[in-house]
Amino acid sequence: MEGTRGPTLIASVQRALHLMETVVAHPSGAPAKQLARAAGLPLATTYHLLRTLAHEGYVTKLPDGCWVLGDRLEGLYARGRAQVTLSRVRPVLVSLRDELGVAVYFAVLREGEISLVDVVDGPRERRVDLWVGFNEAAHATAVGKCLLGQLDEDGRREYLARHPLLDLTPYTITDRGALDRGLAGRDGLSLDREEYALGTACVAVPVTDGSGGLVGALAVSCRTERLPRVRSEGRRLQEAAERLSRLAALS
Repeated sequence: MEGTRGPTLIASVQRALHLMETVVAHPSGAPAKQLARAAGLPLATTYHLLRTLAHEGYVTKLPDGCWVLGDRLEGLYARGRAQVTLSRVRPVLVSLRDELGVAVYFAVLREGEISLVDVVDGPRERRVDLWVGFNEAAHATAVGKCLLGQLDEDGRREYLARHPLLDLTPYTITDRGALDRGLAGRDGLSLDREEYALGTACVAVPVTDGSGGLVGALAVSCRTERLPRVRSEGRRLQEAAERLSRLAALS
């Protein structure tokens, strides 16, 4: 009987990663000889690895001969943070989708524009065909109304000045006063009743951080005839939003 075989590890990749960790451990940079000693690597190997990493933009050599991290890592870090957020958010969205049998969305307001972080759907309810982007249709979507409702008057005015109230369906609200009055219902839910797409309704709730500041909006979409039932499950949306809020507080 064969024993359990461990994973196949590539030693050169391990050495490169350990060397980068060593570079990070020297905030002011360090010459190759010092890095080699700290990483426990032969000096020749260290030089080869540093040249390779420098060619790819992961480290750079300063004029005084010290090595520091390169610019390429900044982009990796930003994208990596987004993936970490996604890995935390998606299980909450999947759970809500399975509970209610709806498509589920999580969006944030980033640098003044609405950004869709993730969406999950299934055979029973497919995601809405986003034929008009969230930014151009904030007034006609539950997600957009939810986020607009968390802005102060000046912030909302500035946003809507950049994004006119387009007429998307016969039910789209294009009057600013009517929009303001309908941003959230008495139950705290933001609604879209065929205002973005005929035959589709959406419900959204805000997601806040530990101090009550806005993080984003959690929303679900369904066929219009299912809206009363989905809206009656608002408590489940709120509970899922609270789970996302706790995740935001931990990040």
